[in-house]
Amino acid sequence: MAEPRKAYDEPSKVKVEDSKVEVRGPDAVDVDLTPEAAEETSDRLLEAALEARGHRKLEKSRQRPE
Repeated sequence: MAEPRKAYDEPSKVKVEDSKVEVRGPDAVDVDLTPEAAEETSDRLLEAALEARGHRKLEKSRQRPE
């Protein structure tokens, strides 16, 4: 069984170079995207981040003593 993947609390570094969006770190993240792919990735990341925060909030509310 594979070990769970580490969740990093450090955001990736992002910059524009020669009309492409470069995303670096943390760990082995190293990808160049077209502006269109970067925009869609941004939308997907935001949606997933909001969903994950909702899960975290729900878990915390279930742990409160009644």
